[in-house]
Amino acid sequence: MDLRRLELLLALSQLGSMRAVADTHHLTTSTVSQQIATLTKEAGTALIEPEGRRVRLTPAGRRLADHAVTILAAVEAARLDLDPEAAPVGTVRVGGFATGIRVSLMPALGELALTHPDVGVVVNEYEPIEACRLLTDDALDLAVIYDYNLAPAAPHPLLETVPLWSAPWGLAIPADEPGGRVQLAEYADRAWIVNSRNNADEIAVRTLASLTGFTPVIAHQIDTLDLVEDLIVSGYGIALLPLDRPSRDGIQVLPLPDPAVVMTAYAATRRGRADWPPLRLLLDRLQADGEYPAALPHWPRAGS
Repeated sequence: MDLRRLELLLALSQLGSMRAVADTHHLTTSTVSQQIATLTKEAGTALIEPEGRRVRLTPAGRRLADHAVTILAAVEAARLDLDPEAAPVGTVRVGGFATGIRVSLMPALGELALTHPDVGVVVNEYEPIEACRLLTDDALDLAVIYDYNLAPAAPHPLLETVPLWSAPWGLAIPADEPGGRVQLAEYADRAWIVNSRNNADEIAVRTLASLTGFTPVIAHQIDTLDLVEDLIVSGYGIALLPLDRPSRDGIQVLPLPDPAVVMTAYAATRRGRADWPPLRLLLDRLQADGEYPAALPHWPRAGS
């Protein structure tokens, strides 16, 4: 199969229309259509089908597009192996939770813009579950995700992850309440605030409570940190929040006794894709930091 045609099929799977592919690759729409038609003959099976006035990939077309990512990455790796002076080029599609993007991705992007201007990055905000699904659907190249030690993410057979940094979490309560060493049983009758977009922190809360011998009252599901803090200050509930972030007036975040709650951020990719040079470049830069800055301003709630 012609690699150029595979590249056009992959672009069609990502962009969704012949016209968008033509505009991106500086071709006419009829040329793109002819190239896809020729690729269909080479494949021996239908790769696209009509959908209203547009087209979409058939199941066979989606599978071939999935193979195309690996094939084109291998060709690029071989080209670079023969030409070590060649610079990586391409656009990496990244999705993740806001804190992970701010802490890990944004510093990397500033450096990449200076050192590798031909490597572009498209960033979207997603919860880990959604980001991992988009990775498996080949709608993302890289996901910045998280889990808790008390709510570990289940391994996915198509994905591989590398840890980026970890941060301890504590119990956030009103500042006018007694602080000191937390005895979690004393909070058995309190209302808890958890994330509305991801159940990881709810699982962590339920696990902590179960180990202490009570069932928590999950009263509020909020994904905006400002609102979480407002509810805590007003006495409507308590929550898990990062220990190392600056707290607003009226809130104190107390260390938890064992087992501690630790959130870890990861970079996730599809298996076999990490050697694609633009993606490898970004992954190496993300892993080079490997440290969470304790005084990150305006820390959003994990997942928000």
